[in-house]
Amino acid sequence: MNIHEYQAKELLKSYGVPVPPGEVVYSVRGAARVAEELGGNRWVVKAQIHAGGRGKAGGVKMANTPAKVSEAADLMIGTTLVTAQTGPEGQLVQRVLVERASRIDREFYLSLIIDRVSQKVVIIASAEGGVDIEEVAAASPEKVHKEYVDPGVGLLDFQCRKIATTIGLANRAAPFTRLLKRIYRLFRDKDCQLLEINPFIVTEDGDLMAIDCKMSFDDNSLFRQGGIAELRDFDEEDPKEVEATGHGLNYIALDGSVGCIVNGAGLAMATMDAIVHHNGRPANFLDVGGGASPEKIANAFRIVLKDPNVKVILVNIFAGINRCDWIATGVVQATRDQEINVPVIVRLAGTNVEAGRKILDESGLALIQAEDLDDAAAKAVASLEGANA
Repeated sequence: MNIHEYQAKELLKSYGVPVPPGEVVYSVRGAARVAEELGGNRWVVKAQIHAGGRGKAGGVKMANTPAKVSEAADLMIGTTLVTAQTGPEGQLVQRVLVERASRIDREFYLSLIIDRVSQKVVIIASAEGGVDIEEVAAASPEKVHKEYVDPGVGLLDFQCRKIATTIGLANRAAPFTRLLKRIYRLFRDKDCQLLEINPFIVTEDGDLMAIDCKMSFDDNSLFRQGGIAELRDFDEEDPKEVEATGHGLNYIALDGSVGCIVNGAGLAMATMDAIVHHNGRPANFLDVGGGASPEKIANAFRIVLKDPNVKVILVNIFAGINRCDWIATGVVQATRDQEINVPVIVRLAGTNVEAGRKILDESGLALIQAEDLDDAAAKAVASLEGANA
């Protein structure tokens, strides 16, 4: 789950991490009011969407009068911002963050993520802040420092001092250590998956401050993170993904044409790989889970078919906890109840597979059965090519 920049900064502030004074607003009039209340002679207006690259797309603007703050807000609110992370469809801007501009001496990059290989939190830091860290890592990997934190021990002072020295903050090691430990505690307490500050700055007065921040959280922890769950903005998410969550389905939209309905995350990944192997592209990741009822399968069909790019549906079920006859019943029910005008390929294996195949055979529906995963992927791509012919 992602949150907006202004929400991330409120969390940072609650843990004692300095951020620029500012306020989120939803109107042009509100933007001018905030600028006047903040005081100063220079402000930043920042579009609030769940995507990076806003500055390059015109979503971050400087202003030196309240009138120009209003003008910048007017250019953003209600428009669609297209960045490298939104895709060509862009994202509607419904609010902006107005902040008093900071006087920057130096910029740094700082992030915390979970490294699945080492099963530790890794802190990534660089003296090259304010730019795309991917570009820095590709061009000058020696400028990116990584420090791994054992969750059983926690972040130690010497590790903070090591990072400070590496990125050129040796003379600010003590305050940097205090702030980094607060950031780590926030990351741990709130079940973050990513906490990225870019840039993390030293002001002209020598103070440390977080100028921009991105946070994402483990969806599986939201049951115990009530305050975080309330920050979720459904307007920033794909409606299909939101609906799928409500039905207990794990759905992620992709950019291909083969709709996938699979049980198990590993099998879903293998199914997408098989589609690509046969020169197709999956339209989605969809895991119906271990207890897929006929109703769940019907819901999965409905959600997949909401994507206009879907030209073929591939159902791939390896039944263990599931039963193939349940799945087959769901496929038949969905095909009869919904207007499905695309080929449907079904591969069943596991518990009650013969009963499942019999249900499909006797349904009288134009369902294409496959023997195994490779056969299913091949038939899906062949059907796609036939639909495009």
